[in-house]
Amino acid sequence: MPSNPVVHVVDDEPAVRQSLAFLVSASGYAVRVHETATSFLQSCPYPQGHCLITDLRMPDMDGVTLLRRMKQLNAIMPSIVVTGHGDVPMAVAAMKEGALDFIEKPFEEAVLLEALERAVGAAASAEESSRDQHAVADKLSTLSDRERQVFAGIVAGKANKTIALEQNLSPRTVEVYRANVMSKMQARTLPELVRMAIAAGIAMDVEPPA
Repeated sequence: MPSNPVVHVVDDEPAVRQSLAFLVSASGYAVRVHETATSFLQSCPYPQGHCLITDLRMPDMDGVTLLRRMKQLNAIMPSIVVTGHGDVPMAVAAMKEGALDFIEKPFEEAVLLEALERAVGAAASAEESSRDQHAVADKLSTLSDRERQVFAGIVAGKANKTIALEQNLSPRTVEVYRANVMSKMQARTLPELVRMAIAAGIAMDVEPPA
C-alpha cells in the first residue's frame, strides 16, 4: 500500500460526493473531493499513490473525457467510474481509456470498497515501480560512458570477447568494466542486472543464441 494513499472523489452532486467521501474516509483513506472534473484537473498531475473515483456523467466534462485528459497530462492513476445502468457502453469506453473498474448505481458499499482496494493496490504497484526506476537511474548515473557501453552489451547477452571487439578493448579490460558495472549497480547476478535495465526502460538488442 502507498505510504499515504489519497482517493479523489469527483462528482457534481453534493449528496453523492459527501456520501462517497464519508465511505472512503471511514475505510481509512485520505480523501479529497472535487465538484467538477475541471477543478480536479487544475492540480494534475498528482503524486504516485493517488486514486480516483469519478462519476461518468457530469455537466462540465464526462468521465471518459476526464480520463483522456489525464492521459494527455501523463497523470494516469487507478480510476473507478460510477455509472447509471444505461451508461454501461460509456463505462466500457472509460475502461478503454484506462479506468480500472466501473460500478453501476445503485451500488452496495462492499462493492465499492472492493474496487477501491484494488485501485489502492494498483497505485502501490505503480509507486513501487516508480521508486525502482529512480533507484536504477541514480545507479546508472554513477557509470562512466565506457561502463554504460559495457552495461548495454552485458544485458544484451553478449560475450566479453564480443563486447571487447565492438568497443575496441581487450577482453581483460571488459572484465574489469564488467566488475565495475556489477558493483556500481549493486547487482549480484546477471538476471538482477537485466531486471534493472528493464526497470530503467533501456532498449536491449538481445543477441540470438548461437
